[in-house]
Amino acid sequence: MNKPLLIEIGVEELPAIPFLKELPNIEKKWMDILEKNKLACEFDFFYTPRRLVLWHREFALAQEDSVVEQFGAPIKIAYKDGEPTGAALGFAKKCGVDVSELQRKDTGKGEVLYFKKEVKGSESKTLLNEMVNEFISSLAFGKSMRWGSRTDSFIRPIRSLTMMLGEEVIPGELFGVESSNISYGHRMVSYEPFSYSFAGDYFCKLDKNGVILYPDERKDRILTQMKNIEQRDNVKIEIDQELLDEVVAITEYPTALIGRFDEEFLELPEEVIVTSMKEHQRYFAVYKDGKLTNNFIVVSNAKTEDFGFIISGNEKVLRPRLADGMFFWKNDIKNGLVNDGLKNVLFVDGLGSVYDKVNREISLASYLCDAFNVKDKNDALKATELSKADLMSEMVYEFTELQGLMGHYYAKIAGENENVYTAIKEQYLPDGEDSDLPSNKVSAVVALSNKLDSLMGLFSVGKVPTGSKDPFALRRASAGIVKIAIEHELALDLSQIIDDNIEKYPGLDKNSLMDFFTERLFKIFDVNPSVLKAVLGSGESDIFKVSQKLCALNPIVLSDSYKEYQATFKRVANIIKDLDFSVELNVNEALFEEDAEKELFASFNVVKSKTYETYEEQLEALFALKTNLDNFFDNVYVNHENEAIKINRKNIIGLVYSEFKNIADIAEISI
Repeated sequence: MNKPLLIEIGVEELPAIPFLKELPNIEKKWMDILEKNKLACEFDFFYTPRRLVLWHREFALAQEDSVVEQFGAPIKIAYKDGEPTGAALGFAKKCGVDVSELQRKDTGKGEVLYFKKEVKGSESKTLLNEMVNEFISSLAFGKSMRWGSRTDSFIRPIRSLTMMLGEEVIPGELFGVESSNISYGHRMVSYEPFSYSFAGDYFCKLDKNGVILYPDERKDRILTQMKNIEQRDNVKIEIDQELLDEVVAITEYPTALIGRFDEEFLELPEEVIVTSMKEHQRYFAVYKDGKLTNNFIVVSNAKTEDFGFIISGNEKVLRPRLADGMFFWKNDIKNGLVNDGLKNVLFVDGLGSVYDKVNREISLASYLCDAFNVKDKNDALKATELSKADLMSEMVYEFTELQGLMGHYYAKIAGENENVYTAIKEQYLPDGEDSDLPSNKVSAVVALSNKLDSLMGLFSVGKVPTGSKDPFALRRASAGIVKIAIEHELALDLSQIIDDNIEKYPGLDKNSLMDFFTERLFKIFDVNPSVLKAVLGSGESDIFKVSQKLCALNPIVLSDSYKEYQATFKRVANIIKDLDFSVELNVNEALFEEDAEKELFASFNVVKSKTYETYEEQLEALFALKTNLDNFFDNVYVNHENEAIKINRKNIIGLVYSEFKNIADIAEISI
């Protein structure tokens, strides 16, 4: 039999950021507890800043009865001379019965001791309190707090608890708070609790007391109100999804309102205004005709008929924030971009200051410009020199997420050319999975110098990522290097870069770094791992060429016809496995006896003699040798009794394999 189950855990206001980080795990954690207690069922999870709610429309009143079977020692060990041995007595004790109650069962390999008992399922109400306590203990919000005289802790104090099965309040407690049938509405409706007699009554009274329980409903309400503002005022509101999730999490009855700030603050860069509003006040930016306006959207949690005082209050709070930004902006422009202060900013123990890092990056930028034939080398060096200077600005001290971007603005105002200030802005790109990439080769060199120095430098002092820990985001840096090289068609060979610059990184274990980087390639390229292994097996280390070879080879391997190719090339791999490719493979046509070997060699020479514009064309020509290879294998006996003919025939296959290996080692491919 089933009944509805309502669990509400009332708390003081939850901080949104840690709560939202744990939110994706919450339902799974409760389901794990349900399954562990053999009470798995469908449920919904709802939340507001002051409550966590688990709602089950149909919840079993008891666990299902079950049968437990236990098997013991073989009979010949369990009894000796008709008397039970220690093995039998121990098994009986384990089963909780007298030895005389044990049975025997034939397992097919002989008789063993056996015991079966029916276990009646426990009433769910006897389990609920322990389950709720386990659930709360499982939630990981980071920092927690203690209150009153308690020694245990949670992210915020627990103020109420409800465990209601049908119309029955299940007794129990959580952090000393007893289970009851009371809850609290919106504070602007009443500070007094309300009671309810069943779940439907709870949902109804919660709504009447100014609380929108369902987060999706709160989100829809906010978006609808924003849409109305857009239509009424002919503006466009920027919907920042993270910010939207946050305001949904901190409101129980949200209302979107439009406010205004002084137009003079529009002198500030757009990003400064938007960041200040978002980070400090949780405001949304407002645009008109593609330009930022001096308006903002605040989502209020108030329940009132007059929002005028709330709008004016938020306008008053925002003004000093923007005034600070204007002060920082003007001071930074006056001070300009200078690197001297970076000498006092430690980068990492063993790698000196940020000033030292900049100098290493300048050296790398010079090297890369020469390697990639970048025409505007001076721009790349100037941009690298100024790339970290904005770390000393007051604006970046206040908003660290604006580093690079503020340097771009200050360099532009100082009269630097477009290549320089663009490269400063783009130096950290790509900074995410779907991030933009540097827009030109100068920016690419500056971004690569930053990432390559971090990789080589941090590996040289033992700051190597382990397991899931990667505090310096070196995995992301590696992915960025690959993406930039491919985007700008750069012949980037990390092994060669390390060899040519290793004197600046004493203590660097090249093999360790190369193993790490190669391992990342298997995560970065979305191909069958054996295909990447085959391409790397060709000896190719130029990242751009690796990507080109993968783009050419992977579609062939994924095609329906590849299994036919695979059988042929598996025979190729088997025949050449003992060949010594360190010496030149010579073929003597005078030793040919069969038409099939003559035809294969002739076709191979045609393929080899051609010039191909793409790897796709070259692979198409090579795979077309399949017909000749099959004919060869069907009609030519490779292991001829004449050693010279045998070697000659193996060398033909070896030459075909070698030509493939210029693109990929086909012996490595497995599907």
